[in-house]
Amino acid sequence: MADAQLSQPTFQQAMEISAAWLQRWENEEISDEVLADRIGEMVASRDGARGFFVVSLAGDSALMDRLPDPVVGQLRSAGAGVVDLSVRNLAMSTAMAVHHQRSGDSSQQAGSERVTSRCTELLRLLEPELVKQRLEQLLEGCDNRGEDAGFLKRWGYDEVQKRAISASALAVADA
Repeated sequence: MADAQLSQPTFQQAMEISAAWLQRWENEEISDEVLADRIGEMVASRDGARGFFVVSLAGDSALMDRLPDPVVGQLRSAGAGVVDLSVRNLAMSTAMAVHHQRSGDSSQQAGSERVTSRCTELLRLLEPELVKQRLEQLLEGCDNRGEDAGFLKRWGYDEVQKRAISASALAVADA
């Protein structure tokens, strides 16, 4: 029954399922390999991947700070969808860090910066050519060109935020 639910989980279900898996992994109730298999199933759908990344990037789990090789393998094999979400999360967390800095909310700023750092490290582990192409698209968007210009405009990011996003995108290459 649970496997049927995994075939196309809603965004909300994906967050709940991912949180439960990460807790079991943290408690050493499931192995890296079992977690990796489950993550592979989860990121096979867009809503599943979105839910997984919300929980793993912004949450307290240490998974994204010390990604086990089997998990990296699953995320790499998921291809362009995972790269796209990781780049979007990089952009959004970077812009939010600027927003929180402006409003003097150092706690929220630190949380956004942690997500940016996790996205940067994850992108360095994914398929390099896919990452390069997707980051180039984001950089074009920061210059108000290409496909990502609309994405950045829709979120209302200003020039300072777009410069910060460009810096974050370029930082992925600085290993």
